[in-house]
Amino acid sequence: MKRSGTATLPLHYGKVPPWLYERMALLGRSIVEVMLADYGKNEVLRRLADSFWFQSFGAVMGMDWHSSGITTSVMGALKRSINPNSKELGIYICGGKGRFSKETPNELLVIADKTGLNGNDLVRASKLSAKVDNTAIQDGYQLYLHNFILSDEGNWAVVQQGMNDTDGTARRYHWHSENMESFVDEPHKGIQGINRGNILNLTAHEAKESRKGILEISHTNSEKIMQDFANLILPAHHDVRASDVDLKKLGTLLYMTRENQPENFEELLLLKGVGPRTLQSLALVSEVIHGSPSRFRDPARFSFANGGKDGHPFPVPINVYDETINILQKGIEKSKLGNSDKLQSINKLHTIISEAEKNFTPDFDINEVIEEERQNSWRFGGKTVFGDAVQPSKPKPIQLSLF
Repeated sequence: MKRSGTATLPLHYGKVPPWLYERMALLGRSIVEVMLADYGKNEVLRRLADSFWFQSFGAVMGMDWHSSGITTSVMGALKRSINPNSKELGIYICGGKGRFSKETPNELLVIADKTGLNGNDLVRASKLSAKVDNTAIQDGYQLYLHNFILSDEGNWAVVQQGMNDTDGTARRYHWHSENMESFVDEPHKGIQGINRGNILNLTAHEAKESRKGILEISHTNSEKIMQDFANLILPAHHDVRASDVDLKKLGTLLYMTRENQPENFEELLLLKGVGPRTLQSLALVSEVIHGSPSRFRDPARFSFANGGKDGHPFPVPINVYDETINILQKGIEKSKLGNSDKLQSINKLHTIISEAEKNFTPDFDINEVIEEERQNSWRFGGKTVFGDAVQPSKPKPIQLSLF
C-alpha cells in the first residue's frame, strides 16, 4: 500500500479572510480541472498524497508557505469548490476539521449510493487510515482533521493532520490507495521527526498478535511494496529566506517573466498582453499543474506566485490573483469546446522556463526581490490579514542575470 508521506509544520491559528478564501476555491478548482483534463483522476489523487506537492499547492494559492493552516484552508476551499461539480469532475471530498471529520462515513455512504461504489469498504478505509495515524502510531500527535478524497472509479487519497500541544507543531499525514495491501502490517517505510524516545507502534510486524485484539480486520501476509517515503519538515521562521528556496529555479523564473518576457515565443502568442507579474504567477501555477515531483522540494518558492495572507514573503496581489484565475478559467472553458490552445500555452510557459534553468546562474539577492514586491504591492491590490498595502517611496529595481 502507499502511505505517501508526512509534513511537520509550525502550528498556526487564525482564520483565512473571505477575500482570499473565495479566490483559493476558484484557483484550486481551476488547477484541479486542468490536471483532470491532462492527467486524469488518479493523478489528482496522487498529487494530493504527495506532502511536498500539497505544500507547494497551498503556497501558490496565497496561504502562508510553512504553516499548518495550509492543510485546513486548502482542503476546505477544495471541498467547497469541487463538491458542487463532483458529478462532472468525478472527484469527491469528504470530512474536514473537528466535527466535520466525523461526518466522513455518512458522506462516503451517500457518494457510494450515487456512484455504485462499495460504501462499506470506503468507510473502513477512512476509519483505518485515521486509526493508524492517531492510535496505532502514538508519536505525540492527535488528529483533528481528516479529509477523504475519492474518485468515481473507487481510488482514494487521505489528507489528515494531528496536533502536538507540547512543542507547538502539527503533523500532516498522506495516504493513497494505489497498490493497496495492508493498513496495519508495516505500512510506513519511515516517519521522520523529532526523536521523542520509545513510541508505541502497533503497525510493527512484531505487534501482529496485539493488533488482532485491537483492529477488527483480517490478517494478510502483505509484502512491503511502498514507494519512497517523503517527509517535509518546515522551519518555525515565518519569513522566506534564501535557504528556503532553490535560487536557480526562482532566479530563472524572475528573469524570464520580468527581464526577458516570452512575448516572442510562438507557443505563447495567446498569452500576449499579459503583464510580467501575472506571467510570474502563471508560471508557478503551471509548474504546480505540470511539474515533476522533483520540483516541489522547496515549497516556499511557490509563495512568489501570490504571496501570503500574513505578508510573507509579500502581500497577496489581488489583481494578479484574479487575472491568473480568469486566464485559467477561460482556457478551461475553451478547452471544453475543443480549443485547448490557451491551456497548452500555459503548459509551454512552464516548459520554456524549465529549459532556461539549464543555462542560468543565480545572481540576485532574494531579499531585494521580496522588498521590490512589497514596494510594488499597492499597484497590484496587495492585501494581508492586517489590511491593504499602501504606496511607499520609490520601488527599488533589481538586476537578474542569465548566462
